[in-house]
Amino acid sequence: MTTIFTKIIKGEIPCHQIAENEKYLAFLDVRPINPGHTLVIPKKEVDYLFDLDEDLLGGILLFAKPIAKAIKQVVDCKKIGVMVAGIEVPHAHVHLVPIQEVHDLNFSKARPVESAQLKEMAEKIRSYLHQ
Repeated sequence: MTTIFTKIIKGEIPCHQIAENEKYLAFLDVRPINPGHTLVIPKKEVDYLFDLDEDLLGGILLFAKPIAKAIKQVVDCKKIGVMVAGIEVPHAHVHLVPIQEVHDLNFSKARPVESAQLKEMAEKIRSYLHQ
C-alpha cells in the first residue's frame, strides 16, 4: 500500500521541502512538535528503519546532518533532537526536532500549522543549507 510519504515523493501531495537528492527527501512536518520540525525519509518505501539496507540506513543521517545544522541556525534551541518512532506512518523516517530539553520530544505537543508559516520556515532553513 502506498504511504502518504510515497505520495509526497511522487508529488501527489504537496510538502514544504527542505532538501532532496536521488535517495532522500526532507520536508517540514505539518503537525510540528516545535517550529522547524523536519521529516527525513528515504525515497524507497520501507516500513521499518532497521529494514533499510546499510547504504540507505547510514546515509539518512549523513543527509540529515546539514539540514539539522540549518534548522539550528533558524530556530532558537539548544539542540536538534533526533527521534525515530516509526509507528505513525509505515515508511521509515527520522524526525529532526528543535528542542530545549529531552521532554520536548513529545508528540502530544504537535499542532497543525498554517501552510504560509511552513513556507516561510522552509525558506529560512533552505537559506542556511550549504553555507
